[in-house]
Amino acid sequence: MTKTATLWTAALAAQALVAASAFGQGATVSSLPELARKTDALKPGEWIWAPGIAPSGPVLVYVDLSRQRATVYRNGVRIGVSTVSSGKQGYETPTGVFTILQKDADHRSSKYNSAPMPFTQRLTWDGVALHAGGLPGYPESHGCVHLPMAFAKALFGITSLGATVVVEGNAVNHVTTTDASLLVPPTLGGADATAQQSLDRAEYRWQPEKAPTGPLTIIISKSDQAIVVLRNGVEIGRSVARINDDDPGSHVINLALGKDGKPHWIYVGLPGHDGDVGRELDEAAINRVLMPRAFYDAVKAELRPGTTILVTMSSVGEGNMGEQLTILDAVNPRP
Repeated sequence: MTKTATLWTAALAAQALVAASAFGQGATVSSLPELARKTDALKPGEWIWAPGIAPSGPVLVYVDLSRQRATVYRNGVRIGVSTVSSGKQGYETPTGVFTILQKDADHRSSKYNSAPMPFTQRLTWDGVALHAGGLPGYPESHGCVHLPMAFAKALFGITSLGATVVVEGNAVNHVTTTDASLLVPPTLGGADATAQQSLDRAEYRWQPEKAPTGPLTIIISKSDQAIVVLRNGVEIGRSVARINDDDPGSHVINLALGKDGKPHWIYVGLPGHDGDVGRELDEAAINRVLMPRAFYDAVKAELRPGTTILVTMSSVGEGNMGEQLTILDAVNPRP
């Protein structure tokens, strides 16, 4: 082999090593216990993919900025976990409840010299997305959530437009919740992503015509004592509430189809809450929430398999929610 060929071979090997470190190594598992064991041992650039655990059902993606992890759930069951790299200082990835607005397997950045962004799934129109990218083990992107190449491709293959993506945590201070509003995440341009209207001391507001179709997400904010309903990422309802729960952690609950073919509220096992996985919403949890009867009836009529409930200490962004209003003709929700 000539010296030139040797140098060329070495260059190719170095390039392959860089690609491997950027896009990671994956593992497949066949059971939830095995997935849970391997999740804790993931190193930067690594992921686990186990779609056979839940072959069908609505998809939810939960991005934990504090742990730099993305977890994928289908029909309320965890089927994949990956390390990520979120936005670096000055380009922090916004927290919030998003929906997938656009998908492009061969996307290139319009902001950063046509940089390749394979398997892009857009979360905001100003540039925040899930896509394959570098994974150094710490936040390094310009606001997007970088995923390993193979994981990004696999995720791209099972999502549909309108799928829910929850982004929580703080990549700098490593806390699991944020004081920032989930519904007014700062965009990269500094503008608010979601316009809001004041309740003006009314008990609730219900405007389903703002988004007639699409997946439903219900946010229960314990800090604001409020409930917000989004459909296709658009706020269609907001209500005062009484939520008697001082747990500082977040919980996600999916309306999933059970083995009996009927919808059931099932806890999603978020990182740090592995004991939740597969557990049905119980009467004790339901009794901790009180809301106006008319609002409850309106929301209940719109529930479909795939509906997601996020229970969080984070704010839902309306100043007067801090006022303790009297809730007349109130009701506890029922499964």
